[in-house]
Amino acid sequence: MTSPAPAAPRGADTLVAAFSEIARAASETLDVREIFEKVSTIVRPVLPHDRLALGLLSEDRTAVSLLAYTGERPPGMPATFHLSPGEVARRDWPFEIVSDITTELDPESERCRLMSAAGIRSFLRVPILFEGRWQSAGGLVFLSAAPGLYREEDVPAARFLADQIALLLAHQRLAEEERRLAAAREEADRLQARVERLTEELESRPGRGRIVAESAAWKNVLVQVAKVAPTETNVLLVGESGTGKEVVARAIHRGSPRKDGPFTAINGAALPDTLLESELFGYEKGAFTGATSAKPGRLEQAAGGLLFLDEVGETSPSVQAKLLRVLQEREFQRLGGTRVLKADVRIVAATNRDLMQAIQRGEFREDLYYRLHVFEIRLPPLRERPEDILPLTEVFLAEIGPATGRPIPGVSREAKELLLAYPWPGNARELRNALERAAILCEGGLITAAHLPISVSRGEAPADRAAPASVPETLPPGGIDLEAIERSYVVAALRQTAGNKSRAARLLGLTRAQLYSRIEKYGL
Repeated sequence: MTSPAPAAPRGADTLVAAFSEIARAASETLDVREIFEKVSTIVRPVLPHDRLALGLLSEDRTAVSLLAYTGERPPGMPATFHLSPGEVARRDWPFEIVSDITTELDPESERCRLMSAAGIRSFLRVPILFEGRWQSAGGLVFLSAAPGLYREEDVPAARFLADQIALLLAHQRLAEEERRLAAAREEADRLQARVERLTEELESRPGRGRIVAESAAWKNVLVQVAKVAPTETNVLLVGESGTGKEVVARAIHRGSPRKDGPFTAINGAALPDTLLESELFGYEKGAFTGATSAKPGRLEQAAGGLLFLDEVGETSPSVQAKLLRVLQEREFQRLGGTRVLKADVRIVAATNRDLMQAIQRGEFREDLYYRLHVFEIRLPPLRERPEDILPLTEVFLAEIGPATGRPIPGVSREAKELLLAYPWPGNARELRNALERAAILCEGGLITAAHLPISVSRGEAPADRAAPASVPETLPPGGIDLEAIERSYVVAALRQTAGNKSRAARLLGLTRAQLYSRIEKYGL
């Protein structure tokens, strides 16, 4: 088949008049599907057909979706037709005329089976072209129950109609894209407004609850906070120690519908396991020695508000199991009790550990992880947000000044350079502590490099942390008992901290879980 020379389509005057009416209908709706039946009725006198179909190619050009179809669709007609390899390869086609599908189409093909089911014997198909491209974006198909109905003389009229429909589709796509862009702009504006309101509220708060966000990294954290705060979704805050996880948890609370309820915090690493359980879930009278009266736990105290569970990775298996029940069933029991209590609380958890590694080591429940990990916010360390160091310095000094009883004029240029150059392994908490020490030493004067801790000004380890003993070049002929040495250090740390496992773990450079494993290993 070859493309005929351009000519005025048969019945062109009728079609032009008809499309004036179609254009009026299209002005009320840009959805071609809504006026497709009317289009079919108008063009039927010029191009007779029993059914009119409009299909659009998928982006990979391997399938056609049936956008519009006149009359009742045959049972089982799919919304999408997959093309044969030959049809996929045929990109440039001027038109297609089939006089009898029973002899000209493969009877096993999907097209032939569906047309036969609909009682179709012949059809004329012309391409739908967008933006003047010859490669087809779809096709307009005139279907007839009579064989041999269509001839090449019908192609110009069919193309004329296809061009008008392509124009309507182009306008429809532009309008839909504009609606999507408008909705996206509106949502972006709403989100930006929430971020600005939240930022203004947090910046106006006195004390350590303020958020300083000059860097792109922390502005992104605020965007995530603004998105998740209005929901009831569980949040997992991940970041190094001192990055401000509790500050972010408070920001989530203040931006949520629960903001008028309590904000309750508990640290999973600060208490022994049994005490953590009783503090978190509460206990009944007589639950254990010393329980002379019943006491509600933090879950009950946080009712109607938010519970911030810090260092969740350090909790014991029994606490993890009970916490999972709270998240799944929204209920719990006090220690020593039988009464089931409802947990009307939103939970925000935080950790500075890699929980996936903890799961692989069997130290953390995988099902609990996925319950907590619905929405994760990663808090960048201070070394990744140097733009925030000097603004944080100003905020901290404004807070520290009244506590020291004297205003602090500021920080020297050399001291600022040192603050910016130091990697801050302890993050914002370490920065504040360094500035508090410097504020005491400067006695109301300008903070200089000499006032900063050695760990800041020289990039060394803090002065109160002993350097490891030097390793001898040769070991005794009989060898050493490494486990005995480790055991002695664990015993010394526990003795020095009067049995406080969290402090002992910090002295040894271990996590609480690692310390517990050594206590068990050495029978302590």
